[in-house]
Amino acid sequence: MKKAALFYFIFCSLAFKVIAQDGSVDNWENDLPPMIANIAYATAKPQDTLKHWNKEGKFSLLFNQSSFQNWTSGGENNISGTTSVNFKADYAKKNWVWNNQILAAYGLTKINGQDVEKTDDRFEYNSVLGKKAGNDWFYSFFLNFRTQFDKGYENVTDSIGQTRKVERSRIFSPAYFTFGPGMLWKKSNNLYLNISPATSKITVVKSIFTETQSAFSVDQGKTTNYELGFNGAAYAKLKIMDNIFAENILNVYVNYLENTQNVDLSYQLNITMQVNKVFSTNLNIHIVYDDDAIGRTQLKQVFGLSVNYDLPI
Repeated sequence: MKKAALFYFIFCSLAFKVIAQDGSVDNWENDLPPMIANIAYATAKPQDTLKHWNKEGKFSLLFNQSSFQNWTSGGENNISGTTSVNFKADYAKKNWVWNNQILAAYGLTKINGQDVEKTDDRFEYNSVLGKKAGNDWFYSFFLNFRTQFDKGYENVTDSIGQTRKVERSRIFSPAYFTFGPGMLWKKSNNLYLNISPATSKITVVKSIFTETQSAFSVDQGKTTNYELGFNGAAYAKLKIMDNIFAENILNVYVNYLENTQNVDLSYQLNITMQVNKVFSTNLNIHIVYDDDAIGRTQLKQVFGLSVNYDLPI
């Protein structure tokens, strides 16, 4: 857990360093697709007519603490914290558009008398490249990558009634690579939809998790699984009222090769109620259904006062 936490904060530090530098992305060749420049980390700014990038992002720290002393109603001392990163970098020049987003979060909680537990752990990268087809439509190619930073455990009770923790996941186990060609409908950087009817999905796990059984759709004794299916992805960021924004991220996937009646779904809702430049109240809801992982609807909700840090570009 300590190694994963260190990896996460090193990742954040490197991102900050890249953004703090003056990374020029001038001299793009006429109508070629864009190359990777620097990851955005700042509040939203108008599109730069020279660099063709529109960038925004936020680093947040959510902290909770409860303390009790001689409290007759009961209660356990506890402390928890969650860090999250949300980067967006959108490119546009002539007939080309390229939307990128990184979502990362890591959280821990400590309850008096109990071990430290994870409250959040995820890393996700979304990218869509499009070439103008007509009006608001683009020929597109998308990539989605998902994994986690830290080990995940499940409490298992053995035959004599003793409970122990069994490792079920770790960084790159599982890791999901989803990609394919399609069509992109884009009204703006805050509203777009990508449809890919020929999507490849590769799931990767380490062999330790498939020695005795299958895991995350990967068969026993193997480390990868390939699927071909349909993928739909939508993004919408709305202004509800002054200083209140709602970000919606939806991904839907159907496997053509097996269990076509099952639909994998991931929906994220991030509501930010900005108090000032430093403080905001955040509500994050993440709903996942993946029958290969658990076969039940997964729900995660985080709500609290957040300290935010924005860097100028």
